[in-house]
Amino acid sequence: MIKRILLIIPSFFFLFILFACTDEQHDEPEADIIRFGLTSAPVTLDPLQATDATSARINRLIYQRLVEFGADNKPIPGIATWKLLDAKHYRFTLTGKSVFHHGHVLTANDVKATYDALLDPKTASPHRNALKHILRIEVLDERTLDFFLTRSDPLFPAFLAVGILPADALKQAHTFNQQPIGSGQFEFLRWPFDGQLFLRRKSDQQVFEFLKVKNPTVRVLKLLRGELDLIQNDLPPEHIAFLKSSDEIQFLTESGANYSYLGFNLQDKDTGQQKLRSAIAYALDRDKIIQYALGNAAQKANGFFPAQHWAGARLKSYDYDPIRAVALMLELGYSEKKHLKLVYKTSSDPFRIRIATIIQSQLKDIFIDVEIRSYDWGTFYGDIKNGQFQMYSLTWVGIKTPDVFRQVFHSHSLPPEGANRGRLNNPKIDQMIELAEQEMDLQQQANLYQILQQELHQVLPYVSLWYEDNIAFYRKNIHGYQVSHDGNYDGLKNVYRSLNKTNKINNKQKD
Repeated sequence: MIKRILLIIPSFFFLFILFACTDEQHDEPEADIIRFGLTSAPVTLDPLQATDATSARINRLIYQRLVEFGADNKPIPGIATWKLLDAKHYRFTLTGKSVFHHGHVLTANDVKATYDALLDPKTASPHRNALKHILRIEVLDERTLDFFLTRSDPLFPAFLAVGILPADALKQAHTFNQQPIGSGQFEFLRWPFDGQLFLRRKSDQQVFEFLKVKNPTVRVLKLLRGELDLIQNDLPPEHIAFLKSSDEIQFLTESGANYSYLGFNLQDKDTGQQKLRSAIAYALDRDKIIQYALGNAAQKANGFFPAQHWAGARLKSYDYDPIRAVALMLELGYSEKKHLKLVYKTSSDPFRIRIATIIQSQLKDIFIDVEIRSYDWGTFYGDIKNGQFQMYSLTWVGIKTPDVFRQVFHSHSLPPEGANRGRLNNPKIDQMIELAEQEMDLQQQANLYQILQQELHQVLPYVSLWYEDNIAFYRKNIHGYQVSHDGNYDGLKNVYRSLNKTNKINNKQKD
């Protein structure tokens, strides 16, 4: 069935190329703007509210953070260093000089104002729950401030990766979601509509346009025609193969750490049954999906973190076992004569719909009739946050540290205060999360998180799918881009265009 689904795609793809290449309605793009094609637009440019991947990646360009992460996924200094003064007391010292895009110097007061706003229940920040153990924040001088905690936490610096906002703008209730004021290497220019955003790189005034092009075929066409300069990820294998063969296009790949999964509404009478979720896990032939739908550009996942992560656990895989899956469904009372009906929600991105269609086909073999409902990103994401689903698929991006388990699985982390979208309410898991958080020895903490992951692996609030590789395609005159392990857009900090003779003449005439 997977092969039948995939074989019909190339013919439509090349017909679309033939049709689209005759379209003369598009203006020639300006040579001095570098255009980056996005699958979905950012939801918000307010770092206190951003949880979707595109928002998080663009916000990394606009804002600076106290803390970054090293290659081993442990926290390292961003714009501040820190000292642990006692088990519940951290001191942070700002390094260098950072200036907000509206001209004010970034000080410890701005850091305090940012985290005070995040912790304010009225802000309804989804990041608040992970930081509720901050007792108070005290500013010592312009460059130094102390965080006092209600409990010990050796990983506390890892939580402080939220973009810093200016205190004066916060006081004036500035609308950061639409008009961000950061201190990062990129400053906001304009956001004419949902799918078009302009930023300017401060170092050389290079302008970047982020353009939403939902359809992967159209995205590829725009790249080939020079209407886009770069695109990254979310392409089916035949598009990838086609671009790799093009003389006009370059590409880079990097193994991925972004975690794709099936999520379930645990309050639903059907998907709330652990036995059903296990049957679904055993029914999925992930090897074939990775081979045929992902072009072997992914590795199977068993949890948030691969085993080599410092807090990763070696978990027994739910490998493809249709006999076991059918046996579980029979125990639940389903058979060839009595099928279960489930609704699977996904975005309207064609690639994600294709993945959903393959999963639909595989689950039919174990007496599950799946109805796929696809929506624009905003509607889809809103439904997931509001718990209006039975089953869905999404990808967690940029997850570095195990504090994610509180955010995603603790019963106190229901949206909007957290990301427990499946409404898991499991006292044992809550207790295991809290116990791990209180352990001060990092190795012992890693051991506790590994035990927690074993328990989650049995409860199955998520069915793990894969870690997708990251791949970027860009035109031959684009240089300096790098693809990251988590798929962020930080490579844009160093990217540049080499102008050909015609473009240089045109630019000279403009001047």
